[in-house]
Amino acid sequence: MKILAIETVTHNVKSFRIEKPEGYSFVPGQATDVSINKEGWKEEVRPFTFTALTDDPFLQFTIKGYHDHKGVTDQLHRLKPGDELVIRDVWGAIEYKGPGYFIAGGAGITPFLAILRDLHRKGKLEGNTLFFSNQTYRDIIHESELKNMLGNNVVFILSKEDKPGYLHTRIDKSFLQSNITDTSKHFYICGPDPMVNEIAGILTGMGASADTVVFEK
Repeated sequence: MKILAIETVTHNVKSFRIEKPEGYSFVPGQATDVSINKEGWKEEVRPFTFTALTDDPFLQFTIKGYHDHKGVTDQLHRLKPGDELVIRDVWGAIEYKGPGYFIAGGAGITPFLAILRDLHRKGKLEGNTLFFSNQTYRDIIHESELKNMLGNNVVFILSKEDKPGYLHTRIDKSFLQSNITDTSKHFYICGPDPMVNEIAGILTGMGASADTVVFEK
């Protein structure tokens, strides 16, 4: 599929808008395996989440570039409109099951972008809260859009920077016990594997049902 447009989102994140195959569909929160249609890169497959709306006439990926090693994301960030990506079947366990708490770390916000944008368009965001953790202020993906959609129901957390208007902490047991008021709601978690596993364990220890804790297993 041909890349239609590329947008810079943060200092190390870009949004890629690409052609959408006829009949191709996904549920907000799902992903596909992607590679670059260039010699030497076609077999280098990586998973990325769709961040466009389901009925948009294009697909979109929001991708963080890791430039400390010359891998797939570094190469992706070097592409230009007109270059091509190879996409495959849709997969993923993250999908919306009802109001609750979204807990994201860094680029782990991407499946939630699709879900929250879909709910916002449908006027069904009420009852949802987002806790979004990043290392620094510069790392926050689509901060203005998230504020616009969620208002006071989005909390931005910085783990390595103390900045007015942002919480300077980690999403740990103390944070969750202080900020989760209803463990019967759904919990959606996405981020680095150690963070996801730790938070899922804490939430079930707090009384959340394993059936209501949604993450990519």
